[in-house]
Amino acid sequence: MSILQRVGLTDKLTNRRIFLFWGPLALTWLMMAFEQPFLISFIARLSDAKVNLAAFGIAGSFAMIIEAPVIMLMSASTALVTGRNSYRKLRRFTDILNLGVTGIQLIVLIPPVFRFIVINLMGVPEEVARLAHTALLIFLPWAASIGYRRFYQGILIRNNLTRRVTYGTLVRLTVIVTAGLILYTAGVKGAYVGAAAMSLAVFTEAMATRIMASGTLKTLLQKVDTENGNMGLRSITRFYYPLALTSLLSLGVHPFVTFFLGRSNMAVESLAVLPVVGSLVFIFRSLGLSYQEVNIALIGKQKQNYRLLRNFAVYMGTAVTVLISILAFTPLADLWFVNVSGLSQELADLSYLPLIIMILLPAFTVLLNFQRSLLLINGTTGPISAATAVELVAIIVILLVCVIFLNMIGVVAAALAFTIGKGISTLYLVPRQAAVIKSWQLKAKG
Repeated sequence: MSILQRVGLTDKLTNRRIFLFWGPLALTWLMMAFEQPFLISFIARLSDAKVNLAAFGIAGSFAMIIEAPVIMLMSASTALVTGRNSYRKLRRFTDILNLGVTGIQLIVLIPPVFRFIVINLMGVPEEVARLAHTALLIFLPWAASIGYRRFYQGILIRNNLTRRVTYGTLVRLTVIVTAGLILYTAGVKGAYVGAAAMSLAVFTEAMATRIMASGTLKTLLQKVDTENGNMGLRSITRFYYPLALTSLLSLGVHPFVTFFLGRSNMAVESLAVLPVVGSLVFIFRSLGLSYQEVNIALIGKQKQNYRLLRNFAVYMGTAVTVLISILAFTPLADLWFVNVSGLSQELADLSYLPLIIMILLPAFTVLLNFQRSLLLINGTTGPISAATAVELVAIIVILLVCVIFLNMIGVVAAALAFTIGKGISTLYLVPRQAAVIKSWQLKAKG
């Protein structure tokens, strides 16, 4: 029996206990963060690497924006599933959501629709667009698999079973490595290697997570809801809509970025390099992304653990900034881009400046997810989507200026836009965060 099982989940919380709870989730996100660089290293070593990297990046961007509405299901199930009725209602909501996003992907895959979006609107070269279309077709099971996985992961997190979330990701990583090696050895086109390995892996992980949650579900289905027993689909929709909009706006930026990169200086090179740099930065961002559900689960009914959780977030933000700076300003960057990712020296040289520009992104991610968790706990989800909308507008404006008016290299413009946009988003939430904390303090005094 673990230390967190011997005492109440939020009783006598310490930094060590936070770490014990957060560690498996952080490891889960880290493993997911490494999967794309692993696949990119395969793609970069196969024929037509530049074109296949660009196609994989485009297909991945579409897959991510299509999955956007299901991303926050983990936070929703962590916050809302307290017993039999809430589980059944949120499970039904999840089914509807998964069917919807899969239907949207099928519409995008209709050849005239896809050609209009990717070639006519985004200006992507024909050869890249053709590969991207097939890769997106291979990504078809992706969104629904993620929806079910995140729904059951939230239930595991709420019930202090974060290690099982990590076990599921180990299954996913094993499948990615195995499938990637097999497809790479078979000489399959690089973009297809990446899409097939990721789709198969996340489907397998969803099945494994459901199996690991089965014991918890038996207990849950016998439990009468104490907090969300009267919850219906309409109330779930009101709660979840701003969260889905947040993910949609956040991930929806990728097609806009691709649009501008397709018209930028060194367009194909930028399209090839951005997923490589982005996946490296995501490794450091993943530590912050894993913290949102931690804060929701551990803050306590009286919000008594707020200061301790806030300080832990500060330590984490400082640590990831130091770590990514060490990599960006030392020969480790060259080791990563050339030896690990397999980029040519030409593409590696193009990667260094964007990496340096994005050094603050991991710290911003820690702060932003901490802010979001406070608003989720408070039930005020509207400002979360508003902040993301502000970020999206900032990114588009910066790309417009840098690419169209300043003729900047596309990947450099994208790095600037991502960093400044995220910073503006966190600043937007600062007064909203302060208002939430003030309301909690007033309730505690009253």
